[in-house]
Amino acid sequence: MADLSARPEVTEGQQTLTKVSAYDKFIAKEGIPNITGFAVDDVRAVEVKPWARLDCLGTYINLDGTAGTNDAYVAEIPPGGKMAPEKHLFEKDIYVLSGRGATVVGDDPNNQTSFEWKEGSIFSIPINVSHRHMNGSGTDPARFLAVTTLPLVLSLFHNEEFVFNNPFAFTDRYGDNRQYQGEGRMYTGNSGRVNVWETNFIPDIETFTTFTWKERGAGGSSVMFELADNTQAAHVSQFPVGTYKKAHRHGPGAHVIIVSGTGYSLLWPPSAKVPEDVIRVDWKRGGLIVPPNDWFHQHFNGGAESARYLAFRWGSQKHGFVFDPGEADMSEKLGGAQIEYEDEHDFIHDTFQETLDKTGTKSKMADFIPRLRS
Repeated sequence: MADLSARPEVTEGQQTLTKVSAYDKFIAKEGIPNITGFAVDDVRAVEVKPWARLDCLGTYINLDGTAGTNDAYVAEIPPGGKMAPEKHLFEKDIYVLSGRGATVVGDDPNNQTSFEWKEGSIFSIPINVSHRHMNGSGTDPARFLAVTTLPLVLSLFHNEEFVFNNPFAFTDRYGDNRQYQGEGRMYTGNSGRVNVWETNFIPDIETFTTFTWKERGAGGSSVMFELADNTQAAHVSQFPVGTYKKAHRHGPGAHVIIVSGTGYSLLWPPSAKVPEDVIRVDWKRGGLIVPPNDWFHQHFNGGAESARYLAFRWGSQKHGFVFDPGEADMSEKLGGAQIEYEDEHDFIHDTFQETLDKTGTKSKMADFIPRLRS
């Protein structure tokens, strides 16, 4: 029997393997910046450079909290410009940051559909369907943020031709063309606690109706989105002045984009000491945070108006996946991943109160935290 523990002899001139993902190789040759770190102060203002592949300006964003499962990029279309046509095997959710324009969708040039978008719109094109984005203004640029599953897909197949030039048609994902006009359907999510809107296009996320989600606390409201039958999903959360949401944790890749308001988020790993190891990220409109995998995080409205954010993330209500967030709105005491107000460290509200004192805003958390009423 052969000795399987024996190592083969290395001969002169033999190459040494270097471990690098196909995604990292791809990004390195794209020719545009790649923002890394913990958060982005304002995605509307990040520097963008000429992007030859897509015929626009752009920058990648790969924050630590993605754990390599998904990514983001900002694309800017010059006045009167058109991006190069695209077709790919990865999912892509888009939030329009500024400007207005239109997107043409369809593999057959004689049978395409189109829709117009503006600042505040979100949409997704079903995977592997040809599409092209165009700026609708001759004087102003148009800019959007895209969150994609490219890192996972490209690293898995490590073949760009397969990912970007695959003829397979996912006809089961096409849906109805009316979904590109803002139509859709509402249903109740698997948990029975959330409202879910299924569509491909939402004209204005800033005014879309949200619904009370008492499990997340403090008078907050939310709505979930299933876009283009993706495995990635999205949701919008809004919370009133003088309040904050309960701390919770889940898997990687939740891109939290601040739509309105000012405030901050606290983040810490489960093994951390509170308050010593807690990280604070202040935010405003245009801010982007990606909480690291399985870290607790908690969002606070520190300003004088309601705060609203959009999250592109794993966790479809339809399609189970390894990165599903689990019971992130259920108390840890019941087997979930959420810290109830009565169980949180006093530091949490004390810091919030100090923040509000600086702006003259009144806290409303006595209605939700028992110790504040004693």
